[in-house]
Amino acid sequence: MWTIAGVLFAVASLGIHYQVKFRMHQGQAGGSIRQMGNVKVGEAAPDFSLPDLTSQAVTLSSFRRQKVLLLDFWATWCGPCKMAMPGLQTLQQEFKDRGFEIISVNQGEAADQVRSFIGRKKYSFHVVLDKDQAVGNKYGVRAIPTLVVVDKHGLIQWLHVGYSEDTAELRQLVQRLIQEEKP
Repeated sequence: MWTIAGVLFAVASLGIHYQVKFRMHQGQAGGSIRQMGNVKVGEAAPDFSLPDLTSQAVTLSSFRRQKVLLLDFWATWCGPCKMAMPGLQTLQQEFKDRGFEIISVNQGEAADQVRSFIGRKKYSFHVVLDKDQAVGNKYGVRAIPTLVVVDKHGLIQWLHVGYSEDTAELRQLVQRLIQEEKP
């Protein structure tokens, strides 16, 4: 019984690895992609409203015409997600007063667990709870971390799956987008 379960787990793991590494990236360096499910670069970001850690609703469309957004889909149990967060905190600090905001979309975890993790690490970005992962599914998230950059017009400008230590491409994109005239 355990042997069969182990074999099935190994096969499933290889399938997921293949999906993330080869099919999703298809020649895209560093995990940047043009499409995830029905979500595509250059198209409108699907609107959503989710509770933050204080139970206040955060609605994506409320930032339109005001801020460039980085949506970070993550979970506390995800090692690569945790590795990415210090870099995201640096990005938040660098651009927060210039029309940029990170909305950190936790995938399926309890508010107390997420609140404890964020508090211990002293992260200052806005955290929302996608308890049933409906927003993650709407965005086609199949692996975490997944990053989505949305411009002031509400259009998706960048999709990235996985952790990358090199944030130069993301930093340059954010810099360019915050300097664009307001719509």
